[in-house]
Amino acid sequence: MKKRDFLKSTAALGLTALLPTSVWALSKNGRLRTAHIGVSNMGGADLKSISSHELVDVVALCDVDSKALAEAKKLHPNAVVYKDYRVMLKEMKSDIDAVIISTPDHTHAPASMMAMEIGKPVYCQKPLTHHVVEARAMRKMAKEKNLVTQMGIQVHSFYDYKLATLLIQSGIIGKVSTVRAWSPKNWGFDGPEPEGSDPVPENLDWNLWLGTSAERPYKEGYYHPANWRKLLDYGCGTLGDMGVHIFDTPYNALKLDVPMTIKNQCRKPTGFGFPEKNTVTYTFPGTEYTADTLKWIWYDGKGAPEKHKDLVLPNKEKLPGQGAMFIGEKGRLLLPHFMELPRLIVDGKYQELDLSIIKDQESIGEPVRDYDSEGNKHYHQFVDACLGKAETTAPFEYSARLTETILLGVIAGRFPNKTLHWDNATARFSEPEANKFLDAPYRDF
Repeated sequence: MKKRDFLKSTAALGLTALLPTSVWALSKNGRLRTAHIGVSNMGGADLKSISSHELVDVVALCDVDSKALAEAKKLHPNAVVYKDYRVMLKEMKSDIDAVIISTPDHTHAPASMMAMEIGKPVYCQKPLTHHVVEARAMRKMAKEKNLVTQMGIQVHSFYDYKLATLLIQSGIIGKVSTVRAWSPKNWGFDGPEPEGSDPVPENLDWNLWLGTSAERPYKEGYYHPANWRKLLDYGCGTLGDMGVHIFDTPYNALKLDVPMTIKNQCRKPTGFGFPEKNTVTYTFPGTEYTADTLKWIWYDGKGAPEKHKDLVLPNKEKLPGQGAMFIGEKGRLLLPHFMELPRLIVDGKYQELDLSIIKDQESIGEPVRDYDSEGNKHYHQFVDACLGKAETTAPFEYSARLTETILLGVIAGRFPNKTLHWDNATARFSEPEANKFLDAPYRDF
């Protein structure tokens, strides 16, 4: 789909009759027929979890890597296979009920928009999009077409994260003034763009892998299958990978919208890879759960987070490898990432969690210390919502705003140590030079 068509389609949605919020009325036997775009690595995990639902039939598989496609086909021998999602969605339009998208970030929006245009509910991996304009367009289309949607942030449905959300909203530490979040992972690349080219592996359709992104020669070890997250044209760095998971609970618990200002302390841009180390500071408008404004600091890369009094733990304990700290009027709440209970700190000492302050304890369920069981909740919620039996908790209405927040921090990396000012109403920066990174032209392929 050309970029002009992608954007034009969202403007025409007001003329389109609303579709049902589920496919229940279309399902002849009470089952959900799914099509999967991207079936290797995370795509393989998504396929496994979606298909573990007893009411799912996998009917179509798509991947640009024939080896990955063959492995998925072994698990679902009755599924029709494709290497081009555009052909699949056109040919299988009447035979699929929902679409699961697990591609590199740059293909999330093109594939999702095409699926939603033909009225299909979409489960799309995080971050929802590669560009801010895409996030707003997907949110708009999902709303106006009234489709079931879900972004793939599985921890959103985990017990520990739901518990932390309800504790914060119950006022366990009072109004929150600051959030500090971190991951020492490095999905950045400080080196130069590679020169020359290598032969494209026989199993890979390089043109389809590039998709709507700019054409470039294939180079072994830089793109497919594992390193694309490090590169500007395809991923969103550590912030767009681990940041989405770790941001999600504080963002949801505090009922935040998009930030007012963003500043990224990092190295100068190279035009090819994301910085290997970032410290991103956001300011958000206040909500009922925060001070008048909220300060949010994100640290990633080797050695993250930087030392700060807000992050000192009792008994000289070490911080968890990844996590978030809420700083409030009455204390702090530490949320490790992942599958660890939040910990309350008051006056420099750990305190027992008083769950009686939570009014709706049943909504969080029981703790399950099995990753597959916890992870499947999020996927099964999407399936059940498609069948009219549930509602999703990370629909595009929510996840597009979370993704926009993440992407604004990514853009700030293009302007090291400079504060950017974001206007939510116009979806533009006050700094004109930053606005060109809100979008990118789509290549015809």
